[in-house]
Amino acid sequence: MDTHRQIRRIGFIGLGIMGRSMAGHVLAAGHELWVYNRSRDKADELIGRGARWCDSPGELAAACDMVITIVGYPSDVEQVYLGDGGLVERAAPGTLLVDMTTSSPSLARRIAQAAQARDCAALDAPVSGGDVGAREARLSIMVGGDEAAFQRALPVLSCMGKNIVRLGGPGNGQHTKMCNQIVIASTIVGVTEGLVYAQRAGLDPTTVLQAIGGGAAAGFQLNVLGPRIVAGDVAPGFFIEHFLKDLGIALGEAAQMGLELPGLTLARSLYEKMAGRGFARDGTQALFKLYQG
Repeated sequence: MDTHRQIRRIGFIGLGIMGRSMAGHVLAAGHELWVYNRSRDKADELIGRGARWCDSPGELAAACDMVITIVGYPSDVEQVYLGDGGLVERAAPGTLLVDMTTSSPSLARRIAQAAQARDCAALDAPVSGGDVGAREARLSIMVGGDEAAFQRALPVLSCMGKNIVRLGGPGNGQHTKMCNQIVIASTIVGVTEGLVYAQRAGLDPTTVLQAIGGGAAAGFQLNVLGPRIVAGDVAPGFFIEHFLKDLGIALGEAAQMGLELPGLTLARSLYEKMAGRGFARDGTQALFKLYQG
């Protein structure tokens, strides 16, 4: 594989809540950007700024030196990368493929093997930071894959994030993202319950956030999502349905390791209730609705 192939044309697939901002940062950094999304209207703003539209993932892969994806589910990742006419099939030798979707470690390893067989390189590089981190280009990016491929990708990844860490070989980025989601799952339950307790005790929740937001309880879930909970703001920075997907992957991986995670199991059961009540497209902070009845 040509590890010295210059990265000039960058393709971006998946222009949702986070992807659109991420692609915008790549474009703003002066890179030539090619885009694809199932709903073309989500690409209009980027096209207006100079990005080029492709009619399929395969067309985009054939045109680009590096392709970044952030799509919905592992099934979407598999189709985009390994399906007929997909990225692996259509990419030229030396192309760098970077999946930033939260997906399964085993699928990441399969993609890396398939890419290597085509003389390409693949990285799994899921992100954390939500809509705020994506807009402000300060995502945490967890990378699995070859060191040489990581170094090639790093200047582009740096357009989107500030904390970029390679964790080892293929699949390890996804395993690390599972660690991230496991921590978040129990934390958001704790934040929600703490604020519900504050309300029931007759405290002003905003003042409570000021009091505890600089202490040991501080963190993204409390300091960023806490005010949204207090305001009743359920706009998604991250969809409940996608969070449920992540929790399912984490529990599946844990089961394969013979590991019981009761906090994660509880969080998934609460969010399953939320989805069952029609809140799957709300943000994860909407969990407070469950406690309000």
